[in-house]
Amino acid sequence: MFETTLSSRLQMALRRLSGKGYLNEEDITSTLKEIRRALLEADVHLSVIKSFTDQVKENALGEKIIKGLNPGQQVAKVVNDTLVSILGEKTSYISYQPSGLTVMMLIGLQGSGKTTSIAKLAKTIKASENKKVLLVAADIYRPAAIDQLKVLGQSIQVDVFEKGQIDVSVIVKEALAYAKDHQYDVVLIDTAGRLSIDTALLDELKMIKSIASPTEILLTVDAMTGQDAAITAKNFHDHIQATGAIITKLDGDTRGGAALSISSVASIPIKYQATGEKIETLEIFHPDRMASRILGMGDMMSLVEKASEAISEDDAKDLMSKIQNNTFNYNDLKKQFKMIKRMGSIQKVMGLIPGLSKQASNIDDKPLKEMSVLIDSMTLKERKDPLLIDQSSKRRERIAKGSGLSVAAVNRLRDAFNNQKKMMKQMMSMDPSNISNMNPNQFQPSKIKKGKGKHKGRFKY
Repeated sequence: MFETTLSSRLQMALRRLSGKGYLNEEDITSTLKEIRRALLEADVHLSVIKSFTDQVKENALGEKIIKGLNPGQQVAKVVNDTLVSILGEKTSYISYQPSGLTVMMLIGLQGSGKTTSIAKLAKTIKASENKKVLLVAADIYRPAAIDQLKVLGQSIQVDVFEKGQIDVSVIVKEALAYAKDHQYDVVLIDTAGRLSIDTALLDELKMIKSIASPTEILLTVDAMTGQDAAITAKNFHDHIQATGAIITKLDGDTRGGAALSISSVASIPIKYQATGEKIETLEIFHPDRMASRILGMGDMMSLVEKASEAISEDDAKDLMSKIQNNTFNYNDLKKQFKMIKRMGSIQKVMGLIPGLSKQASNIDDKPLKEMSVLIDSMTLKERKDPLLIDQSSKRRERIAKGSGLSVAAVNRLRDAFNNQKKMMKQMMSMDPSNISNMNPNQFQPSKIKKGKGKHKGRFKY
């Protein structure tokens, strides 16, 4: 989300210092101007910008600089630490009651992604905590919200308690009684939203809070509203005392100011971030990891977590065994494509790897889809024995026709297949610190030569 503006601008400002042998106040001041401009364009709240730049200047010119690093690295370390501090310092996890029922209510403005977020949260709690979850449809003013929650609940196999458009207090009381009688662990209450905060909304939320006595009051905030998100969060917090925030639509935010403003302006820790529309795209918010992503340093911890969720231990062992025994085939390659898809887009995955985040914006998922189509056009024998395709031009022509692509596309698939085998062998013996040396264009098509003559241009697959 930060790639197009904030991340690239901050990285550019810091790169200008990388070639210098020493730093003076003029260098710091010049760099801070660039950083301030980047933060303004990212729609970060003005008070946060001032606090951020003051902290960076004080620490960059003080004695906190780590000796032995070059100036660019010194300032990058200061900027990274300051970003972590602005984003919330430490990871803030949701709390559960030690025994009995844990109640949480989600609040937020209409259109902030509240109903979708509550379903994502339910799926996350069910999967990671192995708890029995009940969703409560308490948004009685928008019939579509009740239907939407029922559909989402069904898709994640979580029960939804709804009574239609009756009194909210009755719904909440009956839902809590139902949850206790049927031994649920967690109750998530979906509350009503408004286009703006008003007295009626606040009174209703206070009433629900008094009835439910929630352990968590989570505020959903739309990242695309920039610094307005922080102001909205502060207004809610002043009246309802939220315990945390879920920041939504981070994947579509080219400014990123909301994430940098909420913790400081509203004094609410960000507990989750939603990076897409899919139900799996809710992640715990880690300030240190987000700071690393913003500065293009990658996020290996999140990558490892995503990989462990998408790839079972048995699958990983089986894959390594095939590489060692030289029996890796096109069936295995397609299985890898599915694993990558479960982790998210290639662009997102590459953005988490140190040293590859800059190239990530130039990578797309199209080659994976095309190679999957090519593999589907192969016979069972060809998928199991790659040499059959390598040794027969007729087979390559037949596969190309069957897929609607060209023979050149088949050859690119063969290159990708061989490159993948080589890369996996290297990774099996590689020091983790050298992972940034891997090729980011692993599954990207080779450069397409330009044609000549009247219709010169790019040849198609």
